[in-house]
Amino acid sequence: MKGWGHILLATACGLVLAGIVHVSAVLGIPWLSEQDAFSRLRGTLAADQSELVATPDGGTWLPRPDPAATLAACAYNLNEGPLRVSARTGPLFEALAFHARGGGIFFAITDRAAVRGGLDLVVMTQSQLDEVQANEDEPSRDVRIVALRREGLVIVRVVAPFPSQREEAAAAAKSVSCITEPLAGRR
Repeated sequence: MKGWGHILLATACGLVLAGIVHVSAVLGIPWLSEQDAFSRLRGTLAADQSELVATPDGGTWLPRPDPAATLAACAYNLNEGPLRVSARTGPLFEALAFHARGGGIFFAITDRAAVRGGLDLVVMTQSQLDEVQANEDEPSRDVRIVALRREGLVIVRVVAPFPSQREEAAAAAKSVSCITEPLAGRR
């Protein structure tokens, strides 16, 4: 009977250790992964345009894209300054979602909020917003969004309800610009 106690103790210790390793691996995947969405879109940090991520005709690295939507995205890093996102809207439904790296959506907007056919937004950190507000003489007309983290993604969705509108949707999604603007007084 004494031998069974050692076997049960060893088995219980092994199961607890396996559980700890399993939970650690699952929780560590987002930080250890080199192929997360931000890493795949890192090339858009230097480019001023969004990059197509998924099109209804199958061009994608997403597991199951919406067959009626074209997706484009651009990554941002606010260490260099605020990000100005500009989109010209048209007859197709268009939505922009702002994601913090490693987190969820912190802001979303659709083409229904467009003014004179355009969406112009500025994404910045709270300290950048404080600096801009301290240095401006008159109120700005910019729509300012405070980001949760310094790195993240802007996801553009343009819906093409008919196959004949797919090219127009791809052009609209790809035309969204994401430009980093240095703060005045910074070099």
